[in-house]
Amino acid sequence: MQVSSLNEVKIYSLSCGKSLPEWLSDRKKRALQKKDVDVRRRIELIQDFEMPTVCTTIKVSKDGQYILATGTYKPRVRCYDTYQLSLKFERCLDSEVVTFETLSDDYSKIVFLHNDRYIEFHSQSGFYYKTRIPKFGRDFSYHYPSCDLYFVGASSEVYRLNLEQGRFLNPLQTDAAENNVCDVNSVHGLFAAGTIEGRVECWDPRTRGRVGLLDCALSSVTADSEINSLPTISALKFNGALTMAVGTSTGQVLLYDLRSDKPLLVKDHQYGLPIKSVHFQDSLDLILSADSRIIKMWNKNSGKIFTSLEPEHDINDVCLYPNSGMLLTANETPKMGIYYVPVLGPAPRWCSFLDNLTEELEENPESTVYDDYKFVTKKDLENLGLTHLIGSPFLRAYMHGFFMDIRLYHRVKLMVNPFAFEEYRKDKIRQKIEETRAQRVQLKKLPKVNKELALKLIEEEEEKQRSTWKKKVKSLPNILTDDRFKVMFENPDFQVDEESEEFRLLNPLVSKISEKRKKKLRLLEQQELHEKEEEEEPEGKPSDAESSESSDDDKDWVAEVRKQRRLLQQEEKVKRQERLREDRQTVLKPQFYEIKAGEEFRSFRDSATKQKLMNKTLEDRLKLEAKNGTLSVSDTTVGSKQLTFTLKKSEQQKQQQEAAKLHRQERKTLRRSAGHLKSRPRRGRPFH
Repeated sequence: MQVSSLNEVKIYSLSCGKSLPEWLSDRKKRALQKKDVDVRRRIELIQDFEMPTVCTTIKVSKDGQYILATGTYKPRVRCYDTYQLSLKFERCLDSEVVTFETLSDDYSKIVFLHNDRYIEFHSQSGFYYKTRIPKFGRDFSYHYPSCDLYFVGASSEVYRLNLEQGRFLNPLQTDAAENNVCDVNSVHGLFAAGTIEGRVECWDPRTRGRVGLLDCALSSVTADSEINSLPTISALKFNGALTMAVGTSTGQVLLYDLRSDKPLLVKDHQYGLPIKSVHFQDSLDLILSADSRIIKMWNKNSGKIFTSLEPEHDINDVCLYPNSGMLLTANETPKMGIYYVPVLGPAPRWCSFLDNLTEELEENPESTVYDDYKFVTKKDLENLGLTHLIGSPFLRAYMHGFFMDIRLYHRVKLMVNPFAFEEYRKDKIRQKIEETRAQRVQLKKLPKVNKELALKLIEEEEEKQRSTWKKKVKSLPNILTDDRFKVMFENPDFQVDEESEEFRLLNPLVSKISEKRKKKLRLLEQQELHEKEEEEEPEGKPSDAESSESSDDDKDWVAEVRKQRRLLQQEEKVKRQERLREDRQTVLKPQFYEIKAGEEFRSFRDSATKQKLMNKTLEDRLKLEAKNGTLSVSDTTVGSKQLTFTLKKSEQQKQQQEAAKLHRQERKTLRRSAGHLKSRPRRGRPFH
């Protein structure tokens, strides 16, 4: 197991070491382990974790139990069971795999995109179905809510294959000549495609319409970067609902907030190689970006490098094991890389023994070979007088200098400079003095904001430094050197407004308080100097000088406050007159109100009462309705309240009801008159 450290972050390589051929028998393997120390000390985390020639892509299933990898030659896919730490199955394919995706939590549903335009579906038992797309594909993504597969490639169209209906749907037409990568946001389902022109097009799968366009090629060009060709999009990854990372072919990683078209951060790999993959590490707010030579881990807020990892062979793909500190890499070599970074997270459950192993290594660090040697340059050898040793076994040439034994170096240095300890002692004293100086107020230039306040604080600090009473006064932190108040002298929003009413009224008080403080410090100094002498009154001033002086200060302060109040009243009067003059000059124009269709205008009083009623609370409205008789509240048998609302009748409805009542009364009177006529006896001769 190889250990490397950068920025005090240890990275353990679990795949380094000699690999034994498969055709060796178990007897010969055991014999090699006895003879060779490197073979005996190697850690084989997963058995046969390699490809015959090259590994192209590597992924982990959603449940974390299976690791799937594709490689060549012959084209194949291998599935490793982490619970058994061995190979689960191996399937050979007809052509090389560009990329693949697991649609289920385990390995039971896999989709492969081949380099000959074929799409191959595999189930748990093996090959299931194969179809073809019109153009060569480069990447694809799966949209779970609609069961759609989005394929991008050497075409301006994004092909859609619906797995529920089992047929191709109408493609999405982009403005790009070709598309390289794509991704689907797992939170809100936004689909994004990276084009060859250096743009990112975002589509809404619900409406099949483009909702955004980002020009990443223009944003990736900075003052420090040297770009010879047009940057194309080579990697794309979403994180959460609003964050997106974009990798370019010129080696830049751009971090975007979907609410803005400008990147939050641009990180350059400084190699000029295309970005292969981008991953987010949420626990430490890190981004893992990889090209073919290096894997960089950096903070997504500041862009500061956290650590980096540079394997021996070129990188094809990187996979971050979920919720752990393990990295899996697909390299241009038969062996697939396994790296463990304890700072990123704990080891997975299936290899939890790595935590104990790394803790033991940190408790008992082994000295490396370079600890016994000192690297010196040719100039150092001239100062030590050891140039005659060049070419001898005492010096081993390495790059622009030499390695020599550390014991020889210390002996020669002690002989050449016997007063080295005195120089070391002087340097330590100088460092201590500089540390004490750093604690003082060192403000050569006044800040841009609140210059008067900063000058006042500096004068007070100097007054404290000069006074001898500071030994007995409790030392308080200075505002200028305190980071909590740093923004007050940097942000213009914290500028003290001297024209405001509060400042003008309190300024005399503040100034008088500062003067009193200085006078009090002087009096305390005088008391300290004369504490051993007899208690006598100071010359030139009677005993009641302080009281009379304080009374004079109070009078001056009251007069100053009254003066400021008079000035404020005059300014307010002038402003009021200007406002009246402007009101007289303004000409009022009539305003017209439009009534909506179907509404009848009665008066402004009804609208005003209606607006007042809407502004009232629900409780007030219920009380008003109960008072008018349109609401009745009663208790039910189960203890709850029952509300009964009665619609309020309008004026038109009341008129209609009155007309109907009159009509009913007329009909009733007519019926009564008709009945009276029938009951009256007929006059004349009776009928026989």
